[in-house]
Amino acid sequence: MSDDILSVDAVIGRARVAQAAYEAHGSQRRYDLAAQAAGWAIMQPERNRRLAELAVRTTGLGNVADKITKNHRKTLGLLRDIQGVPTWGVLSDDADTGIVEIARPIGVIGAVVPSTNPAATPANNIINALKCGNAIVLSPSPKGAACCEMLLGFIHAEFDKIGEDRDLVQMLPGAGGKAKTQRLLETADLVVVTGSQDNVRRAYESGTPAIGVGAGNVAVIVDETADLAGAARKIALSKTFDNATSCSSENALIVVDAVYDDFLAVLAAEGGAVVPSSEAAGIIDRLWKNGHLNREIIAQDADVTIRELGLSGKVPAGTRLIAVETEGIGPDHPLSGEKLSRVAALYRARDFDHAADLARRILLHQGAGHSVGLHSRDADRSVALGRSLPVCRVIVNQAHCFATGGAFDNGLPFSLSMGCGSWGGNSIDANLHWRHFMQRTRIVRPIPPREPKLEEVFSDYWKEAGK
Repeated sequence: MSDDILSVDAVIGRARVAQAAYEAHGSQRRYDLAAQAAGWAIMQPERNRRLAELAVRTTGLGNVADKITKNHRKTLGLLRDIQGVPTWGVLSDDADTGIVEIARPIGVIGAVVPSTNPAATPANNIINALKCGNAIVLSPSPKGAACCEMLLGFIHAEFDKIGEDRDLVQMLPGAGGKAKTQRLLETADLVVVTGSQDNVRRAYESGTPAIGVGAGNVAVIVDETADLAGAARKIALSKTFDNATSCSSENALIVVDAVYDDFLAVLAAEGGAVVPSSEAAGIIDRLWKNGHLNREIIAQDADVTIRELGLSGKVPAGTRLIAVETEGIGPDHPLSGEKLSRVAALYRARDFDHAADLARRILLHQGAGHSVGLHSRDADRSVALGRSLPVCRVIVNQAHCFATGGAFDNGLPFSLSMGCGSWGGNSIDANLHWRHFMQRTRIVRPIPPREPKLEEVFSDYWKEAGK
């Protein structure tokens, strides 16, 4: 057995010992305190700033100010969501059914986390795991390893204050690699994977219970009833936040013909520059190199993006995002896929039905199951999209990247990992949250029999079809 495998086994072994003691001597107070310690480790302002600076320096993705905001708000929202939630002991005792439910930890969680959010995503997983009585071992991307290591150092410092076991929160030792990650996937009690779809597939094939989340490629529709200025403002805020590192950033803008020109005018006021379809080929050539997104452009500031796309002097001063007019969708039309940059594809739809069809085709090409955005005053249209498109979320009149992962002004749980259901090849269709880190034992007691007569079950059917 290789040294790499042995080193992973050693980490898992320590985690199992720590988790067993955590559970055996657990209490709601202990679980809550450990989760709060991990939350404060990333939210303490000086530590948050250091994590954000290190993340940008080592990954080259996003910007410091927005990562500070993300680390703070995502963690604060999660702590709000789990505050007062029972995750230890007896959860319920139902006299009618005779069933008592007891909260039980899963054990050792293996979490594979991406370089796009190398502090916020691990923190989210750690807090959820600790809240439910688990230990957790992280496998960060190579570029995110330094940030993950710093985060764990901050968490361990907080653990020392409350006398908690550092081995409850660990990461894979040394330089990352597929062999180590694969061993983690095979030996943990549950694996949670955010990021690379290759890692998601490997998790589902590992033989370990797995939660993987799908790829993003958000399409957002602006219809003829929308508040155009509000829609443009929200789209610009969302698309530019942390330089579009979020899987929930808008990648395609689908605008109904009746308001197309008016919308482009208000988008321009928000720093959105439009590149006509006649010049789209030049953008594609620069944004993709040898079939892969250009690392000099993805998740970069506006000035870098503009320069690398060859748009210097061709777009107005103050340009924050680029919208490229296109009609194509599918493998031969890269603009219809995820761009991880301040670049969005721009489609002109004949009407709302055509817009919905374009969104469907984009999602089926990439991003199925994730989400779609709608800016509209017609409440029926969001329901129509929810009944017909392959998505788990329809985000209405909101800045998409802020809303999809939970917000203080919507009811979704705060998360950085969005399940995409069967459409995205996932085992969950909800935002990853604390319920996914806990299981239940049921005590089943006898109750008076409740066996129905045949007439009670089949009377309606008999009336329709006869006996």
